[in-house]
Amino acid sequence: MIVLGIETSCDETAAAVVCDGREVLSNIVYSQVRLHRPYGGVVPEIASRNHLEKLPGVIASAMAAAFGESEADPVRESWWRELDAVAVTYGPGLASSLIVGLSAAKGLAWRINRPLIGINHIQAHIQSVFLDNGTVAVTDCFPLLALVVSGGHSALIEMDEPLAYRIIGQTLDDASGEAFDKAAKLLGLGYPGGPVIDAVAREASGSCAPGFPRGRTQAGNPALGGLDADLCFSFSGLKTSLSHYLRDNPPQSDATVADVAAAYQEAVVDALIERCETALSRSCYKVLAVGGGVSLNSRLRERLTATAADAGVELLLAHPRFCGDNAAMIAGLAGAGGGIKGPAAFVLDVAPSLEADVQSDYRCDITAI
Repeated sequence: MIVLGIETSCDETAAAVVCDGREVLSNIVYSQVRLHRPYGGVVPEIASRNHLEKLPGVIASAMAAAFGESEADPVRESWWRELDAVAVTYGPGLASSLIVGLSAAKGLAWRINRPLIGINHIQAHIQSVFLDNGTVAVTDCFPLLALVVSGGHSALIEMDEPLAYRIIGQTLDDASGEAFDKAAKLLGLGYPGGPVIDAVAREASGSCAPGFPRGRTQAGNPALGGLDADLCFSFSGLKTSLSHYLRDNPPQSDATVADVAAAYQEAVVDALIERCETALSRSCYKVLAVGGGVSLNSRLRERLTATAADAGVELLLAHPRFCGDNAAMIAGLAGAGGGIKGPAAFVLDVAPSLEADVQSDYRCDITAI
């Protein structure tokens, strides 16, 4: 099954072609980072306007890379006949960004007379660990514990079998990626925060090591919604703690900035690792799968390796090119059998607050179609 995937959930304009859910034939991503850097974060209107401008060319490049001799080849009508389906992210994400990709995918699927498949972005991050990874047999990976960590999401998801998702823990406020972005802004390190915090923290001497909270939540907190407090995250207090520390202790040198960045990074990583350790100690999982942009953090990867080894489970990390938002994971999940299909896909609306264990939070009567 060959699927064209389209991803526009935030500020990455992406298209990819994937065969049988795992073999990536092409993966094109247009990053808008330079456009949002002056603002220290993603500006929704700028993101959506650039999706409108760039998406047709990105799709054409993905098709050319998959079926042509070079990405410079013009898109040929015969190439569309190679596709078995068109898949697209419909949530979660920025509404104004999601609607660009979803509208384009609907129009394209109608035009080339192919099925449309609506994909949950968080579920796709889990699928990313299997892309171009032929050494892993998917059927041997369950039960599986997944950690999805990105700019917009921090969640622990349990899977007893393929395509069966159950959230067992998640952030009650800010995501880990957002926490890194805020820290980088407060420290004057620029945007995006994750990569720069990771790089600067490597230069730390340890002479200045402020103690930052690990974001533990209290049982009985209404925001838990029935989830276990020991498996949930909270990073808003961590950001506030950094702000107060810098107000009272302005860094006097780059070395001090590096030490503060390292201490802050350790607090974020500790919070993620502690929850993983708790979850792994409670059930017999075969695999710990980790996806999302924050999974690129070198300190997190180091700690995850040790955690998985201690728990006696296999660690599956997405390849670096599939960690950030990309369309290969969207096409991959569709090719693996996931997503909303049939007439329901063509009447999907965007779902900005879609949860990881929900197929669709948009309901309609498809009997009239």
